[in-house]
Amino acid sequence: MPRRLRRLLPALALLAACTGGGAVAQTDLPFTVTPVDDFGAPWALAFLPDGRMLVTNKDGTLYIAGPDGTGRKVVTGTPRVSSAGQGSLMDVKPHPAFAQNHLIYFSYSDVRADGLKGVVLARAKFVDGANPALETVETLFRADPYVDGDGHFSGRIAFSPDGHLFFTNGERQKFTPAQDPKVTLGKVLRLTMDGKPAPGNPLAAKGFNPAIWSYGHRNLLGLAFDPKGNLWEIEMGPKGGDELNLILPGRNYGWPKASNGSNYDDTDIPDHKPGDGYEAPKVWWNPSISPGDLMVYSGSMFPEWKGDIFVAALSGQALIRVDVTGTVAKKGDQWDMGARIREVRQGPDGAIWLLEDGRMRKGGGRLLKLTPKK
Repeated sequence: MPRRLRRLLPALALLAACTGGGAVAQTDLPFTVTPVDDFGAPWALAFLPDGRMLVTNKDGTLYIAGPDGTGRKVVTGTPRVSSAGQGSLMDVKPHPAFAQNHLIYFSYSDVRADGLKGVVLARAKFVDGANPALETVETLFRADPYVDGDGHFSGRIAFSPDGHLFFTNGERQKFTPAQDPKVTLGKVLRLTMDGKPAPGNPLAAKGFNPAIWSYGHRNLLGLAFDPKGNLWEIEMGPKGGDELNLILPGRNYGWPKASNGSNYDDTDIPDHKPGDGYEAPKVWWNPSISPGDLMVYSGSMFPEWKGDIFVAALSGQALIRVDVTGTVAKKGDQWDMGARIREVRQGPDGAIWLLEDGRMRKGGGRLLKLTPKK
């Protein structure tokens, strides 16, 4: 895309409604927003089978709160986290059989004695009670290699219907590792529940790192399966070009050789185009919205949105709905939330929950509950 055209995109975005353009922000919200609590600098939210919620925080703190988001307690036993820059205690997910085994999976940014950093996938037993804690913390997987810098850790976790664990490794602002078949940076990984490369991964026989499921990614901050088993991923582009991707086994998603954005110095990157050998995004955004997470809605509280994807937007300060039919996606609504939105999750009753990005907001990052207007 020519640089002169990119300079016009912020204005053109207000007029665009197609898949390649920007959605118009709406001030008349179709839901009631209820602030519940302030979690400081939260990163991720997950619900336990009994409705209580786990919330991770940038400084390495893990909280447990009641089903209504109140009465939080600190969960002790988390490992040391390198929280500089984009580092954090990151994603958290209860094991699919949590009610029986009390295991949770989580990710965090780690620093070695030599100063190099990487994202770690870990597992622990959650011990409930008056003093909740993590016990028997196990390191399951480490990004390879560790590198310098404080950005693009990614670290999202998703469990597949067939019993595998998918884990994202960002390219750590190093560009070329995303295309390197030997390293895990810039990749979606498919692992066993014990963190080992899953048997049958599509690129292992071609000499790739055996954990790799797809490659050519940048900073992968949302990952979720829909009810039909399709895997959706959202990632930050450079200067523009944020992407919503349908993740397919063995595919190359192009970074840094193809992007619908520019480099930060305004040098051009070839756009995605048919026949270039790279899997193109289903939806993309120019200017950037800086996606922090995605969620596939399956609840009954907002039946008109069942099956759609919701995106938490950081620089966009918005909640975005993507209309999904099967594997076809197009932009729907973009609601101005007046704050950077880090996380979006569906509650057990179908309510939509958001976490604000507290690092950019005076007073911290609030937990918000969205319910239909009466």
